[in-house]
Amino acid sequence: MEWAVRQHGVLTFRLVQVLSGHGCFGKYLHVVARRETTPGCHHCDCSEDSAQHTLESCPAWAEQRRDLAGVIGEDLSLSAVARAMVGGDRAWTAVANFCENVILQKEAAERAREDSLLWDPIRRRRAGRRRRAHMRLMPP
Repeated sequence: MEWAVRQHGVLTFRLVQVLSGHGCFGKYLHVVARRETTPGCHHCDCSEDSAQHTLESCPAWAEQRRDLAGVIGEDLSLSAVARAMVGGDRAWTAVANFCENVILQKEAAERAREDSLLWDPIRRRRAGRRRRAHMRLMPP
């Protein structure tokens, strides 16, 4: 109930990705989106990249994690993070900043992999029907 009646904080696209686990995470991209051949992390040698892995343990985000832990404490489990967020605006802002910073970098790395000709065809960016229809309307 605290979540619904809070007086601070705005849910952003990247914040929701971390809270839901649906986004630039190897596990999600492998199991749900089927855009990755494995659920592994591209930023370290972990066999499963999840929101929890990104938040708690991936060494690629150690600096951002240190800043976050300085505000909300050392427990970075999703439940503890959500509890801290509803507890105050400072914690909410710290979590939102972590999510924006890290997910932006993960998205950029994902785009680079999609555009690389060396990667599996499953990884390449797919032009959707709308994009193809739009491209047909463009002058040559």
